[in-house]
Amino acid sequence: MFRMTAICCVCTLVSVSPAMAEKNAEIAPKIAKLESPTVTETFDKPLSKLMSGVKGEWAVSDGVLVGKELAADKHAAVLNYQKLNRNSVVRFSFKLDGDTKGFNFSLNHAKGHLFRVNVTPSGMSVNLDKDKSDPNSKAVAMGSAKAKFEQGVWYTMQVEMIGDRAVAQVDNGVSIEVSNQALDTDKPNYRFVVRGDSLSLDDLHIWELN
Repeated sequence: MFRMTAICCVCTLVSVSPAMAEKNAEIAPKIAKLESPTVTETFDKPLSKLMSGVKGEWAVSDGVLVGKELAADKHAAVLNYQKLNRNSVVRFSFKLDGDTKGFNFSLNHAKGHLFRVNVTPSGMSVNLDKDKSDPNSKAVAMGSAKAKFEQGVWYTMQVEMIGDRAVAQVDNGVSIEVSNQALDTDKPNYRFVVRGDSLSLDDLHIWELN
């Protein structure tokens, strides 16, 4: 059974002008050594078979993947990249438009939700999800940082996941490092979760690590 464990986290924030944010930026890793990515998705063609919309509407348009929430679903829009992973690094570009006020980059374990990186217009956080099989379980904020994420601006996020450690960075200077024993597990997929009418994604890179 999945159970939450004691938390040890480090959170750092460097204030950088949003003008420095850009699409497909290089971000120096903090705990991983990177060579060539295992996966590269530029969305210049229809979605690969590994990528599927679970909720909402997800479509490739002008070389960008755009997701939107649908009122009929009564649920946030969810996109799965169905690839088993344990230790890996993910980097992608994102842009918020319309009434979209943020999104989650989310990882599951075999039996349910595990943790997520949450972006809002005023900051970013890394949260351990509650264990739905345990009525006493609660979500836990492992780290957070204040930052400004503007509508209509491209940013690049990189998330390193090695053993019980995770580092989430954005090219505007936000960096959150966390550690929790629960993170050291197989993860069946990568997920993007959004509420609102326009989250754009592009330049997805995945590095699988031993």
